[in-house]
Amino acid sequence: MKARIPVTPAQRRRRKRWLMATLVVCITLAMVGGGLHVMKLGALRMAEMRAKATYDVREMPKHIRAAGEEIYLHEAHEKHGKALATYTPEEAAALLSPAQWQELARMIEVPAGVFWMGTDDPKSNAANRPKHRVYVKAFRIDKYPVTQAQYARFVAAKHYRPPLNWKDGKIPRGMAMHPVTMVSWYNARDYCAWAGKRLPTEAEWEKAARGTDGRRWPWGNALRPENLNTYYRVGHTTPVNAYPNGASPYGVMDMAGNVQEWVADEFAPYPGSPGDPSIFKAKDIDPNYQRGSDEKESLIYRVMRGGSWKSDPFSTFVYHRNYSLPNYASDFYGFRCAMDASKEEHR
Repeated sequence: MKARIPVTPAQRRRRKRWLMATLVVCITLAMVGGGLHVMKLGALRMAEMRAKATYDVREMPKHIRAAGEEIYLHEAHEKHGKALATYTPEEAAALLSPAQWQELARMIEVPAGVFWMGTDDPKSNAANRPKHRVYVKAFRIDKYPVTQAQYARFVAAKHYRPPLNWKDGKIPRGMAMHPVTMVSWYNARDYCAWAGKRLPTEAEWEKAARGTDGRRWPWGNALRPENLNTYYRVGHTTPVNAYPNGASPYGVMDMAGNVQEWVADEFAPYPGSPGDPSIFKAKDIDPNYQRGSDEKESLIYRVMRGGSWKSDPFSTFVYHRNYSLPNYASDFYGFRCAMDASKEEHR
């Protein structure tokens, strides 16, 4: 058996230093490796998010983007739209079959009565609170949001400018049954007037969507991803009849997701709202880029309901209120029409 060689204090200190250095190197390598792994995961996540978007982010400067980002382009299009070629009335009528036109023309009657509007959920936006009871007279509301094909008939009949996202004044291929988008509040108002209808009030829209039991979505209180188009799940709009299981208690369709819908009301606080009054006031913008009946009106926010294909799921709650200036338009803004129960639509 070999004799053990004694270790001097100097050697012991040197070995400790080597051990500590080795430990530091190992920890550093682990941290660098972990960081690289996180960066790789982040890059993959970004790639996934880009893949879910409707356009390549490198093309962002020429893409129709979120609300207001294209207001100047939209404004110019409004001014010069009447010179654009589009459908003749006969061409617009031929976009769908008689059975499709008949189905799209359907309106649902909602009886008079009281319902719960808003929410008391403290996690909800202050503008959605408080929950309160509202009486609504009987009314009729479109079963579906206004489609591209329906809007084409309006454009043809009134020589109205086509939406900004139509190519050469025509609906993109395969989109006739999708909800019309890139429409401002003024455009929606004009269409409804042409059709002998009007925009629904905010209370009418919410009652048609949730009924009288205070539910959170048209079908109930649990989120059902298969019942709606939201949160980039599809990446674009879908036909207005694509989610039959998403019907409201009255049978009104597509009231959660797909497109945010303009309603008639100004964005104002509910009685007893905890919201800061400033959120209900439109911010000043250049009056040279306003349109509508007068400049003052265009500086008032209008309410939008229902969430969209871009929204997070919580924005699709039937009580959630969004808002925009009435001259803004985007590729997730749409609408539907309503009328008093005693009236009949013209078209």
